Amino acid sequence: MEFRRIHSLPPYVFAQVDQAKVAARRAGEDVVDLGFGNPDLPSPPFVVDKLTEAANKGKNHRYSSSRGLPNLRQAIADRYQRRFGVSIDPETQVVATIGAKEGLSHLLWTLVDSGDTTVVPEPSYPIHIYAPILAGSDIARLPVVSESEYFERLEVLYRSSWPKPRVIIVSFPHNPTTTCIELSFFERLVAFAHQHGAFIVHDFAYADMHYDGYRPPSLLQVEGAAEVGVELYSMTKGHSMAGWRMGFVLGNAAAVAALTKLKSYLDYGTFQPIQIATIVALNSGDDYVDGVRAIYGDRRDALVDGLNNSGWKVLKPQGTMFVWAPIPEPYVDMGSVEFALHLLREAKVAVSPGIGFGPSGDRHIRFALVENRQRIGQAVTSLRRTLELL
Repeated sequence: MEFRRIHSLPPYVFAQVDQAKVAARRAGEDVVDLGFGNPDLPSPPFVVDKLTEAANKGKNHRYSSSRGLPNLRQAIADRYQRRFGVSIDPETQVVATIGAKEGLSHLLWTLVDSGDTTVVPEPSYPIHIYAPILAGSDIARLPVVSESEYFERLEVLYRSSWPKPRVIIVSFPHNPTTTCIELSFFERLVAFAHQHGAFIVHDFAYADMHYDGYRPPSLLQVEGAAEVGVELYSMTKGHSMAGWRMGFVLGNAAAVAALTKLKSYLDYGTFQPIQIATIVALNSGDDYVDGVRAIYGDRRDALVDGLNNSGWKVLKPQGTMFVWAPIPEPYVDMGSVEFALHLLREAKVAVSPGIGFGPSGDRHIRFALVENRQRIGQAVTSLRRTLELL
Protein backbone atom coordinates (compact mmCIF):
# COMPACT_ATOMS: atom_id res chain seq x y z
CA MET A 1 0.00 0.00 0.00
CA GLU A 2 1.19 3.53 -0.78
CA PHE A 3 0.74 5.85 2.18
CA ARG A 4 -0.27 9.47 1.66
CA ARG A 5 1.86 12.46 2.72
CA ILE A 6 4.56 10.33 4.36
CA HIS A 7 6.52 10.38 1.10
CA SER A 8 6.95 14.14 1.63
CA LEU A 9 9.03 13.46 4.74
CA PRO A 10 12.73 12.78 4.11
CA PRO A 11 14.77 10.38 6.25
CA TYR A 12 15.25 11.92 9.69
CA VAL A 13 18.84 13.20 9.59
CA PHE A 14 19.17 13.30 13.36
CA ALA A 15 18.35 9.59 13.63
CA GLN A 16 21.82 8.53 12.46
CA VAL A 17 23.53 10.36 15.32
CA ASP A 18 20.84 9.31 17.80
CA GLN A 19 21.22 5.64 16.91
CA ALA A 20 24.99 5.88 17.34
CA LYS A 21 24.49 7.58 20.72
CA VAL A 22 22.14 4.81 21.89
CA ALA A 23 24.60 2.14 20.76
CA ALA A 24 27.46 3.87 22.59
CA ARG A 25 25.49 4.07 25.82
CA ARG A 26 24.47 0.43 25.55
CA ALA A 27 28.16 -0.37 25.27
CA GLY A 28 28.70 1.37 28.59
CA GLU A 29 30.18 4.63 27.27
CA ASP A 30 29.44 7.90 29.09
CA VAL A 31 28.00 10.19 26.42
CA VAL A 32 27.26 13.84 27.21
CA ASP A 33 24.09 14.46 25.22
CA LEU A 34 23.93 18.02 23.88
CA GLY A 35 21.95 16.98 20.81
CA PHE A 36 18.19 16.86 21.26
CA GLY A 37 16.75 20.09 22.73
CA ASN A 38 14.77 18.32 25.44
CA PRO A 39 14.73 20.51 28.59
CA ASP A 40 16.19 18.66 31.56
CA LEU A 41 15.03 21.00 34.32
CA PRO A 42 12.03 19.79 36.35
CA SER A 43 8.73 21.58 36.02
CA PRO A 44 7.85 24.04 38.82
CA PRO A 45 7.00 22.14 42.04
CA PHE A 46 3.97 24.34 42.75
CA VAL A 47 2.65 23.53 39.27
CA VAL A 48 3.19 19.80 39.78
CA ASP A 49 1.34 20.08 43.10
CA LYS A 50 -1.59 21.75 41.35
CA LEU A 51 -1.59 19.04 38.68
CA THR A 52 -1.74 16.36 41.37
CA GLU A 53 -4.56 18.12 43.17
CA ALA A 54 -6.57 18.56 39.97
CA ALA A 55 -5.90 15.00 38.79
CA ASN A 56 -7.29 13.66 42.06
CA LYS A 57 -10.68 15.16 41.24
CA GLY A 58 -12.78 12.85 39.12
CA LYS A 59 -14.68 15.68 37.48
CA ASN A 60 -11.42 16.68 35.72
CA HIS A 61 -11.12 13.30 34.00
CA ARG A 62 -13.82 14.03 31.44
CA TYR A 63 -13.45 15.68 28.05
CA SER A 64 -12.35 19.29 28.27
CA SER A 65 -12.72 22.26 25.93
CA SER A 66 -10.61 22.05 22.78
CA ARG A 67 -10.14 25.83 22.79
CA GLY A 68 -8.86 25.83 26.38
CA LEU A 69 -10.52 26.65 29.69
CA PRO A 70 -11.65 30.30 30.01
CA ASN A 71 -9.31 30.92 32.96
CA LEU A 72 -6.43 29.44 30.99
CA ARG A 73 -7.01 31.79 28.07
CA GLN A 74 -7.28 34.68 30.52
CA ALA A 75 -3.99 33.65 32.15
CA ILE A 76 -2.02 33.75 28.89
CA ALA A 77 -3.62 37.10 28.04
CA ASP A 78 -2.53 38.41 31.45
CA ARG A 79 0.98 37.08 30.90
CA TYR A 80 1.21 38.95 27.59
CA GLN A 81 -0.02 42.14 29.25
CA ARG A 82 2.65 41.88 31.98
CA ARG A 83 5.51 40.83 29.73
CA PHE A 84 4.86 42.72 26.49
CA GLY A 85 2.25 45.36 27.31
CA VAL A 86 -0.05 43.71 24.76
CA SER A 87 -3.82 43.57 25.26
CA ILE A 88 -5.34 40.30 24.00
CA ASP A 89 -9.00 39.33 24.09
CA PRO A 90 -9.05 35.83 25.65
CA GLU A 91 -12.44 35.12 24.07
CA THR A 92 -11.57 35.87 20.45
CA GLN A 93 -7.77 36.01 20.19
CA VAL A 94 -6.58 32.93 22.08
CA VAL A 95 -6.84 29.20 21.47
CA ALA A 96 -4.97 26.62 23.55
CA THR A 97 -3.10 23.94 21.62
CA ILE A 98 -1.61 20.55 22.45
CA GLY A 99 1.89 21.97 22.25
CA ALA A 100 3.18 24.48 19.71
CA LYS A 101 3.92 21.84 17.03
CA GLU A 102 0.31 20.67 17.03
CA GLY A 103 -0.87 24.27 16.96
CA LEU A 104 1.37 25.20 14.05
CA SER A 105 0.55 22.07 12.05
CA HIS A 106 -3.22 22.44 12.34
CA LEU A 107 -3.04 26.21 11.87
CA LEU A 108 -1.39 25.64 8.50
CA TRP A 109 -4.30 23.37 7.53
CA THR A 110 -6.53 26.42 7.82
CA LEU A 111 -4.18 28.82 6.02
CA VAL A 112 -2.80 26.97 2.98
CA ASP A 113 -3.75 24.35 0.45
CA SER A 114 -2.42 22.86 -2.77
CA GLY A 115 -1.14 25.61 -5.04
CA ASP A 116 -0.29 27.98 -2.19
CA THR A 117 3.25 28.90 -1.15
CA THR A 118 4.61 29.41 2.36
CA VAL A 119 7.81 31.33 3.06
CA VAL A 120 9.95 29.43 5.59
CA PRO A 121 13.31 30.15 7.24
CA GLU A 122 16.52 28.53 5.97
CA PRO A 123 17.94 26.86 8.01
CA SER A 124 14.80 25.97 9.91
CA TYR A 125 13.35 24.02 12.77
CA PRO A 126 11.92 21.07 10.79
CA ILE A 127 8.23 21.58 11.62
CA HIS A 128 8.38 25.06 10.06
CA ILE A 129 9.08 23.34 6.75
CA TYR A 130 6.94 20.24 7.02
CA ALA A 131 3.80 21.74 8.56
CA PRO A 132 3.08 23.67 5.34
CA ILE A 133 4.22 20.77 3.15
CA LEU A 134 1.86 18.36 4.93
CA ALA A 135 -0.91 20.93 4.48
CA GLY A 136 -0.30 20.76 0.72
CA SER A 137 1.63 24.00 0.33
CA ASP A 138 4.77 24.62 -1.66
CA ILE A 139 7.58 26.29 0.27
CA ALA A 140 10.00 29.10 -0.53
CA ARG A 141 13.11 29.06 1.64
CA LEU A 142 14.37 32.45 2.76
CA PRO A 143 17.79 32.57 4.48
CA VAL A 144 18.05 33.82 8.04
CA VAL A 145 20.21 36.88 7.35
CA SER A 146 20.44 40.50 8.44
CA GLU A 147 17.22 42.52 8.58
CA SER A 148 18.06 44.61 5.52
CA GLU A 149 19.05 41.60 3.41
CA TYR A 150 16.03 39.60 4.57
CA PHE A 151 13.61 42.25 3.34
CA GLU A 152 15.50 42.73 0.10
CA ARG A 153 15.15 39.01 -0.60
CA LEU A 154 11.51 39.01 0.53
CA GLU A 155 10.67 41.85 -1.87
CA VAL A 156 12.36 40.03 -4.74
CA LEU A 157 10.47 36.83 -3.89
CA TYR A 158 7.09 38.58 -3.93
CA ARG A 159 7.86 40.50 -7.15
CA SER A 160 8.94 37.33 -8.95
CA SER A 161 6.21 34.96 -7.71
CA TRP A 162 2.67 34.41 -8.94
CA PRO A 163 0.56 33.76 -7.12
CA LYS A 164 2.33 35.53 -4.28
CA PRO A 165 3.17 33.46 -1.19
CA ARG A 166 0.23 33.35 1.19
CA VAL A 167 1.99 32.79 4.54
CA ILE A 168 5.33 33.88 6.03
CA ILE A 169 6.68 31.79 8.92
CA VAL A 170 9.28 33.39 11.20
CA SER A 171 10.67 32.41 14.59
CA PHE A 172 12.86 34.61 16.78
CA PRO A 173 14.98 33.98 18.77
CA HIS A 174 15.71 31.50 16.01
CA ASN A 175 16.34 27.79 16.27
CA PRO A 176 18.92 26.67 15.18
CA THR A 177 20.95 29.81 14.36
CA THR A 178 20.06 31.69 17.61
CA THR A 179 19.54 34.86 15.52
CA CYS A 180 17.70 37.58 17.44
CA ILE A 181 15.82 40.62 16.14
CA GLU A 182 14.57 43.97 17.42
CA LEU A 183 11.01 45.27 17.22
CA SER A 184 11.90 47.16 14.03
CA PHE A 185 12.01 43.81 12.18
CA PHE A 186 8.40 43.06 13.08
CA GLU A 187 7.35 46.61 12.26
CA ARG A 188 8.70 46.14 8.75
CA LEU A 189 7.23 42.65 8.46
CA VAL A 190 3.74 43.80 9.51
CA ALA A 191 3.90 46.68 7.02
CA PHE A 192 5.00 44.22 4.33
CA ALA A 193 2.13 41.85 5.15
CA HIS A 194 -0.41 44.66 4.93
CA GLN A 195 1.03 45.77 1.58
CA HIS A 196 1.16 42.32 -0.02
CA GLY A 197 -1.79 40.56 1.59
CA ALA A 198 0.44 38.06 3.37
CA PHE A 199 -0.25 36.34 6.69
CA ILE A 200 2.47 36.10 9.36
CA VAL A 201 2.97 33.13 11.67
CA HIS A 202 5.54 33.82 14.40
CA ASP A 203 6.67 30.83 16.44
CA PHE A 204 7.75 32.43 19.73
CA ALA A 205 9.13 29.23 21.26
CA TYR A 206 12.05 31.04 22.92
CA ALA A 207 10.16 34.06 24.20
CA ASP A 208 11.60 33.49 27.69
CA MET A 209 15.11 32.39 26.74
CA HIS A 210 17.18 35.60 26.49
CA TYR A 211 20.41 36.89 28.00
CA ASP A 212 22.70 39.89 28.52
CA GLY A 213 19.85 42.38 28.80
CA TYR A 214 18.26 41.44 25.49
CA ARG A 215 14.46 41.03 25.55
CA PRO A 216 12.82 39.42 22.50
CA PRO A 217 9.88 41.40 21.15
CA SER A 218 6.47 39.94 20.46
CA LEU A 219 5.01 40.31 16.99
CA LEU A 220 1.80 41.46 18.67
CA GLN A 221 3.54 44.56 20.09
CA VAL A 222 3.31 46.09 16.61
CA GLU A 223 0.20 48.11 15.84
CA GLY A 224 -1.87 46.27 13.25
CA ALA A 225 -0.05 42.96 13.76
CA ALA A 226 -3.19 41.14 14.89
CA GLU A 227 -4.82 42.12 11.57
CA VAL A 228 -2.23 40.11 9.61
CA GLY A 229 -0.77 37.48 11.91
CA VAL A 230 -0.64 35.21 14.91
CA GLU A 231 1.97 34.19 17.42
CA LEU A 232 2.58 30.81 19.03
CA TYR A 233 3.61 30.68 22.69
CA SER A 234 4.71 27.51 24.45
CA MET A 235 5.14 26.41 28.07
CA THR A 236 8.00 24.11 27.05
CA LYS A 237 11.13 26.19 27.56
CA GLY A 238 10.78 29.00 30.09
CA HIS A 239 8.32 27.09 32.27
CA SER A 240 10.18 23.79 31.72
CA MET A 241 6.97 21.93 30.87
CA ALA A 242 8.02 20.13 27.68
CA GLY A 243 6.15 16.87 28.25
CA TRP A 244 2.94 18.63 29.30
CA ARG A 245 2.21 19.66 25.68
CA MET A 246 0.69 23.05 26.37
CA GLY A 247 0.81 25.89 23.86
CA PHE A 248 -1.25 28.76 22.49
CA VAL A 249 -2.04 30.53 19.25
CA LEU A 250 -2.70 34.23 19.83
CA GLY A 251 -3.59 37.23 17.69
CA ASN A 252 -5.72 37.38 14.57
CA ALA A 253 -9.31 36.64 15.62
CA ALA A 254 -10.33 35.09 12.30
CA ALA A 255 -7.35 32.68 12.31
CA VAL A 256 -8.00 31.80 15.94
CA ALA A 257 -11.66 31.10 15.12
CA ALA A 258 -10.68 28.94 12.13
CA LEU A 259 -8.23 26.89 14.20
CA THR A 260 -10.75 26.60 17.02
CA LYS A 261 -13.37 25.24 14.60
CA LEU A 262 -10.90 22.75 13.10
CA LYS A 263 -9.76 21.56 16.52
CA SER A 264 -13.37 21.00 17.57
CA TYR A 265 -13.40 18.16 15.01
CA LEU A 266 -9.97 16.81 15.98
CA ASP A 267 -9.57 16.84 19.76
CA TYR A 268 -11.10 17.63 23.12
CA GLY A 269 -8.14 19.64 24.35
CA THR A 270 -5.28 18.90 26.67
CA PHE A 271 -6.06 16.82 29.79
CA GLN A 272 -7.95 19.24 32.02
CA PRO A 273 -5.67 18.94 35.10
CA ILE A 274 -2.78 20.06 32.87
CA GLN A 275 -4.78 23.10 31.80
CA ILE A 276 -5.57 23.91 35.43
CA ALA A 277 -1.92 23.56 36.45
CA THR A 278 -0.87 25.72 33.50
CA ILE A 279 -3.10 28.53 34.80
CA VAL A 280 -1.05 28.47 38.00
CA ALA A 281 2.21 28.41 36.02
CA LEU A 282 1.20 31.47 34.00
CA ASN A 283 -0.21 33.43 36.93
CA SER A 284 2.50 32.65 39.48
CA GLY A 285 5.52 31.43 37.52
CA ASP A 286 7.33 34.60 36.43
CA ASP A 287 10.05 34.19 39.08
CA TYR A 288 10.48 30.53 38.15
CA VAL A 289 11.01 31.53 34.51
CA ASP A 290 13.68 34.00 35.60
CA GLY A 291 15.46 31.20 37.46
CA VAL A 292 15.31 28.85 34.47
CA ARG A 293 16.75 31.57 32.25
CA ALA A 294 19.62 32.14 34.66
CA ILE A 295 20.50 28.42 34.62
CA TYR A 296 20.56 28.29 30.82
CA GLY A 297 22.61 31.49 30.70
CA ASP A 298 25.17 29.96 33.04
CA ARG A 299 25.36 26.82 30.88
CA ARG A 300 25.74 28.96 27.76
CA ASP A 301 28.69 30.77 29.32
CA ALA A 302 30.33 27.52 30.40
CA LEU A 303 30.04 26.00 26.93
CA VAL A 304 30.93 29.02 24.80
CA ASP A 305 33.77 30.22 27.02
CA GLY A 306 35.13 26.69 27.19
CA LEU A 307 34.99 26.21 23.42
CA ASN A 308 36.61 29.57 22.74
CA ASN A 309 39.38 28.85 25.24
CA SER A 310 39.93 25.56 23.41
CA GLY A 311 40.43 27.29 20.08
CA TRP A 312 36.92 26.63 18.71
CA LYS A 313 35.64 30.14 18.04
CA VAL A 314 31.93 30.38 18.74
CA LEU A 315 29.67 33.40 19.25
CA LYS A 316 27.69 33.72 22.46
CA PRO A 317 23.95 33.71 21.63
CA GLN A 318 21.55 36.28 23.08
CA GLY A 319 18.61 33.91 22.91
CA THR A 320 17.40 30.28 22.76
CA MET A 321 18.81 27.30 24.66
CA PHE A 322 21.27 26.41 21.88
CA VAL A 323 24.70 27.27 20.53
CA TRP A 324 25.09 27.27 16.73
CA ALA A 325 28.73 26.46 16.15
CA PRO A 326 30.63 26.61 12.84
CA ILE A 327 32.56 23.42 12.19
CA PRO A 328 36.27 24.17 12.80
CA GLU A 329 38.22 24.68 9.58
CA PRO A 330 40.29 21.47 9.76
CA TYR A 331 37.06 19.45 9.86
CA VAL A 332 34.68 21.46 7.67
CA ASP A 333 35.01 19.14 4.66
CA MET A 334 33.53 16.32 6.73
CA GLY A 335 30.09 17.91 6.62
CA SER A 336 27.91 18.15 9.69
CA VAL A 337 26.72 14.52 9.93
CA GLU A 338 30.19 12.97 9.75
CA PHE A 339 31.60 15.64 12.08
CA ALA A 340 28.82 14.98 14.60
CA LEU A 341 29.55 11.26 14.43
CA HIS A 342 33.26 12.01 14.87
CA LEU A 343 32.53 13.97 18.07
CA LEU A 344 30.36 11.14 19.33
CA ARG A 345 32.96 8.44 18.62
CA GLU A 346 36.04 10.31 19.80
CA ALA A 347 34.83 12.84 22.40
CA LYS A 348 31.69 11.03 23.61
CA VAL A 349 29.67 14.22 23.02
CA ALA A 350 26.39 14.11 21.07
CA VAL A 351 25.38 17.15 19.00
CA SER A 352 22.89 17.83 16.20
CA PRO A 353 24.22 18.00 12.62
CA GLY A 354 23.37 21.33 11.03
CA ILE A 355 22.17 19.83 7.76
CA GLY A 356 19.18 18.45 9.65
CA PHE A 357 17.85 22.01 9.70
CA GLY A 358 18.36 22.64 5.98
CA PRO A 359 21.06 22.58 3.28
CA SER A 360 22.69 25.79 4.48
CA GLY A 361 23.32 24.27 7.90
CA ASP A 362 25.87 21.69 6.76
CA ARG A 363 28.85 23.79 7.92
CA HIS A 364 27.51 23.98 11.48
CA ILE A 365 26.49 21.79 14.39
CA ARG A 366 24.06 22.68 17.16
CA PHE A 367 24.68 22.23 20.88
CA ALA A 368 21.62 22.06 23.18
CA LEU A 369 22.18 23.33 26.71
CA VAL A 370 20.39 20.39 28.30
CA GLU A 371 23.09 19.04 30.62
CA ASN A 372 24.23 20.65 33.88
CA ARG A 373 27.31 22.86 34.12
CA GLN A 374 29.52 20.03 35.38
CA ARG A 375 28.60 17.80 32.44
CA ILE A 376 29.12 20.67 30.01
CA GLY A 377 32.57 21.17 31.50
CA GLN A 378 33.24 17.47 30.97
CA ALA A 379 32.15 17.82 27.34
CA VAL A 380 34.40 20.84 26.76
CA THR A 381 37.42 19.04 28.21
CA SER A 382 36.80 16.03 25.99
CA LEU A 383 36.28 18.19 22.90
CA ARG A 384 39.52 20.05 23.58
CA ARG A 385 41.46 16.80 23.76
CA THR A 386 39.77 15.41 20.63
CA LEU A 387 40.05 18.41 18.33
CA GLU A 388 43.41 19.89 19.44
CA LEU A 389 42.65 23.27 17.87
CA LEU A 390 45.14 25.31 19.88
